[in-house]
Amino acid sequence: MSSLSDTELDALAGEPVVDCYDENERLSGLFAMIEDNLAVPFGTDVLGVPVVVRKVDMRSSGIVPNCHRGRLRQAIGILDLPLPDPVPDGAQWIEAYRWWAGAQ
Repeated sequence: MSSLSDTELDALAGEPVVDCYDENERLSGLFAMIEDNLAVPFGTDVLGVPVVVRKVDMRSSGIVPNCHRGRLRQAIGILDLPLPDPVPDGAQWIEAYRWWAGAQ
């Protein structure tokens, strides 16, 4: 659940996409805000297993955090990534992306 109001999320999600012409540019704008502002690394649990998010990438499937557990790595869609409590700095951009994508 978001800690931001609908109005705050709408305004935040609108910042990086104000001059974008299509969905790809909007996705790139939101990715840039996540990449620039999200404090990594941070730990979280995926399917009950502790992992460390060290980096966020953009792929054809969308924005994906790279989750590490020891030597194992797995990219998980950011819409499916559970955020820890407390959330890392910059997590409001993940919330804004989820809002924009309609998944919040």
